[in-house]
This record gives sequence, C-alpha cells and structure tokens, in this order.
Amino acid sequence: MKCWLRKCCLLFCTWGPAATAQAREVPEFAALVEKQAPVVVNISATRQTKVPKAPFLRSERDDGIPGWLQRMLPAPPDMLDEEEDDRATGSGFVIGVEGYILTNAHVVEGASEILVRFNDRREYPGRLVGADRRTDVALLKVDARNLRQARLGDPARLRVGDWVLAIGSPFGFESSVTAGIVSAKGRSLPDESLVPFIQTDVAINPGNSGGPLFNLSGEVIGINSQIYSRTGGFMGLSFAIPIDVAMDVQAQLRQNGRVRRGRIGVLVQEVTRDMADSFGLAQPIGALVSQIDAGGPAAAAGIKSGDIIVRFDGKEVKSSSDLPRIVGGVRPGMQTVVQYWRAARLQTAQLAVAEFAEESSLVPVRQTEPSLRGANALGLIVQDLSRDERHTTSGVAIREVLGAAGRAELRQGDVVVALVLHGAPSDIRSATHFNRMVNDLPRGSAVTLLVRRGDAQSFVAMKVPGK
Repeated sequence: MKCWLRKCCLLFCTWGPAATAQAREVPEFAALVEKQAPVVVNISATRQTKVPKAPFLRSERDDGIPGWLQRMLPAPPDMLDEEEDDRATGSGFVIGVEGYILTNAHVVEGASEILVRFNDRREYPGRLVGADRRTDVALLKVDARNLRQARLGDPARLRVGDWVLAIGSPFGFESSVTAGIVSAKGRSLPDESLVPFIQTDVAINPGNSGGPLFNLSGEVIGINSQIYSRTGGFMGLSFAIPIDVAMDVQAQLRQNGRVRRGRIGVLVQEVTRDMADSFGLAQPIGALVSQIDAGGPAAAAGIKSGDIIVRFDGKEVKSSSDLPRIVGGVRPGMQTVVQYWRAARLQTAQLAVAEFAEESSLVPVRQTEPSLRGANALGLIVQDLSRDERHTTSGVAIREVLGAAGRAELRQGDVVVALVLHGAPSDIRSATHFNRMVNDLPRGSAVTLLVRRGDAQSFVAMKVPGK
C-alpha cells in the first residue's frame, strides 16, 4: 500500500423511544457482506529483489588471501548480491464475468508472478492487462468464467456522511470487513492531481489496497488506495479512487494497454482571497495561469500568464487542482472550449487538446516464471538424504525453496517423504526420482506433498505454476 491494533470498547446504555428510533437507523452490514464478499479477491504479487550478502556469509575465496584481508578488499561480483522473492499482498474485485479484475497499480508493480485467490479458495494465476501509475489503477485477467461480478455505483450521488464499507485483506487477513462514513469528496493529494479522492474514516491497512469500497446498496463506489499516517498504520484518514475514474482508466487499458491524457501547456496555482480581490473576482475560484508553454495549445488559443481559467470543457474549475483532472480526462485531439477571467471580465476561447507525454502506463511485469536456478517445476532444489538420515526416514531433503514452494511455506531442511497425485501416494526414492515426477506434472495441476519437519509430518498442497 502506498503511504507511509489499539483496542477500544464503548458501552452505550439508553432507554426509551428515542433510543429505539436511533437503533433502527444503524446500517445492516451482514447481508451486504454475504452478497458482495464473493466478488472480492486476494492478490499475491511476487517480486524478485537484489539483496546484498552480509560479509560474514560470503564464501572464502580460493586464492590464498587470508580471511582478515579478504574482508578489506572489494567482493567479487558473484558475492555482491543475491536474489530473494519479495511477496506483497493486496485486494481486488471482479468487474467482468470474463475474469477481469481491478486493483491498485502499486500492488502488482514489478511483479514476476501474480496469484489471485477467491473467497471460496479457488486460485488462478493473474495476467496483467495494463496499469496506470498516475491514477494507481491496474487491470488483471484470470482464466475463469461465470464469476460473480461487482455492481458499480455512482460516486456523484455519494454524500459526505454516508455509510461505506470496505472488504479486503489487511495484513493478509482475507475477507476482513471494516465500515465508516464518507469524510469528504474530491480530495486532491500531493502529486495525485488526476484523482478526486473519496476520503473516509474506514479502517484501511496494508493489504486493503485495491479492494472495493461499497455503499449501503452493495455497489462499488471506489477503490481503496491510500492512507494518511504518521505511524505507518491507520489513523482515521483513508482515500479511495472513485469508481468512474477507475472504469475510464481500465477501458483504455483494455483497449490500448495504456492511458492517453490531454494537456494544454500551462502551469497553474491556487487563487487566494487577496488574489481574487486584486483580479476583480467576486470569489476565489479558478486556476491562475502562472506559466505557459509557448508552443502549447493554450498559447495558441491566446491564453496568457495572469489569466484565471474558471471553466473547461463545460466543467467548472473551482480550484487549481481541478484543472489537471478535467484536462487529463479530455481525449487528445478534441476541440473544446475554455473560459477564463481577464481584465475583470469573462472571456472564451477554443483550443485543441494535445497529448500528455508520459512514461508507458504499462507496469513492467515479467509474465514468465522467474528463473529458478536449477529448481524443479515446484521451485524446490532437493538432495538425497545422508546415510544416517536414511536410517530414520525416507525421501529427499529440501536444500532451497523458490517460487511457488515459498508460498506454500516449505523450508530448507524439510524432508519430502511422498507425492500425492489424484489420490495416489508415491514414495520418493531419490532426488532424481522426485524431480522427474514433478517435472512431468502438467502445468497448473494440483499436487500434495507429505512433508516431515523434525518429528512431525503434514500434507502440503501446491499447484504447478503455469507457463
């Protein structure tokens, strides 16, 4: 989640008709959750990151240099870094029976593998259709059909003070429900001028990112995206991307794999009360043009530094933060009308919106299985047991855990005793035997391992990753 459990209990004791009337006004959340929980998914994104090896973990160099001197010399390139799997969790929700899922871009950015898990425990690999960093919206696709999809609401009808509810996976606790009210609408956050955020006091924590924000009709009206915090935890301020903004972005991602935005070539600033008085405006509204691109559309339309843009494309510009959002929503190449305040009177001009030049909206995600460096299809590097170990158990010892095996919480030192496929257990005779059986499994097939750890043993279910 982008940005930076105290327990409390309140006891209310009231009597009389007034208390009964108030009790009837308390929202009924349980029925809403029962109906809408199936559309919410848990998203696990695996990234491969480089981490430095600690000096005392570096192997001794076979070059005759004493150990005390080795520590003073630069390490060889093969000792500098090693790769580790970094797993992030978030939430999302189904918007199409064909398997389309909305989430936040920061949940899946840089992921080498995406796993989507439904509340009925079904799991599917997720394919990234596209993502847009500037609005923090990503569109995923899973190969599943006849899915329950979310009903979408109209954020414009949302009122400050309305009850709202979030379903997600904070800290990995799947299908967690929190509720609160709308605190404000149309919030602009630093460096986030393209999204008119819905501010709520719904408890949102890491893992909730990308999950839906529902109104009391069970309609999704936003995507939970950010919190404001000085501690890293929830402090009563959470922000959601309005669903109409997200749906416009996903439509472009689905069609083009990227988002095209308009620009007019101006820098603007807020109009203060004193500025409004000096410019002859009755109210401090609009966006004051402080700088203009000489070759941009606004300059070509005759707009100058010192003009105050009060309306664009038929939409009122109440503050400077409104203008980038409104302009960005206009398709490049379209002719539109701009109204601005100059010399104490309202003036009008027509201009052709240009395209905002930005980095590709597609988050670079490797869609293939990461290199497993000699591991089998399950991501396990195994070795034969020693002669002493074979006196107490059979199977193969896990030497390294990568990829899918890491998510199954297998550890170095565990012993794989048997492999269960289609209900039939097969004893493991050697590392070669085990690797051959695993690598012959069809991609996407389910398999169960009987694993011994110390004196205990248990079954671990896994899936062979797809291509």
